[in-house]
Amino acid sequence: MEALFIGHAYIDITFLAESLPTGDDKTIADDYAVAFGGNATTAAFCAAKLGLKCDLLCQQADDWLARMFLEMASRAGVSVHGRKVAESSLSFIMPKDGKRAIVRCRDDHFRHPFPVLNLDGCRGLHVDGHMADAALHYAKACREAGLLTSLDGGSARAGTDELLEYIDVAVISERMCEQMQLNPLAMLAYLRSKGCKVGAVTLGERGLVWYENGADAQTMPSLQVPSDKVIDTSGAGDVFHGAYFYSAVTHPELSWSQHFAFARAASAFAVQHLGNEASLPTLEDIAHIRDTLPEAA
Repeated sequence: MEALFIGHAYIDITFLAESLPTGDDKTIADDYAVAFGGNATTAAFCAAKLGLKCDLLCQQADDWLARMFLEMASRAGVSVHGRKVAESSLSFIMPKDGKRAIVRCRDDHFRHPFPVLNLDGCRGLHVDGHMADAALHYAKACREAGLLTSLDGGSARAGTDELLEYIDVAVISERMCEQMQLNPLAMLAYLRSKGCKVGAVTLGERGLVWYENGADAQTMPSLQVPSDKVIDTSGAGDVFHGAYFYSAVTHPELSWSQHFAFARAASAFAVQHLGNEASLPTLEDIAHIRDTLPEAA
């Protein structure tokens, strides 16, 4: 294990359609993809594709969807540590016009405590706030061991405030800012108050605002993906997290400006593909995006 990821895992069914039927109507989708899903889960698959040996702690049922997920993880080189639940989780995702509507079916009623894992050889931890007891336990253990700890703050969840005290890098969504009634700069100030060495707020196509250590906040624009090339934005943020985490673990000598620049190229690749599996870039894909796409105005 080089990296541990903790979060909730889904099977994502992503489809393109002009509209959703209502009542007794039916429609035919233009295209679809079936893949793994979940914030830290997709980040783990992304980091594994880029070359990290990734372990994933997530919920796990005993059903055919779980077996499908384990096959996906095996093929991707992601080792799964399951925590027992009754049913697997599903997401139905409809991307359209740069947005995405999502219906989730989720079981997070755990039947057993989280497993205790050996962290020998681990270089970092990435969590998304799901499975809060496990996230806090391993964040404390990694902080004590001097390992990098990273949080995908997609939503305000129970326990996030305490968890942040053990997080080195916190990257927060606009949605979480809205939930906490903080603007992006106020959120950065909050992250500083929790002791996060690096804090950022992602702003979608408007890029991100961030700070590193004691420096002032700065902005980074997104890359300009042509609108007709944008297919599915649903996993782009998770790919962003997986990519900066990979960069930080494998190249700790680089600045966070460089880590985030690497990650924004990964997410620019992701939005041009349908479903999370097709959205995962290689190192060559990221290099090509960085060479060809300009920064957004």
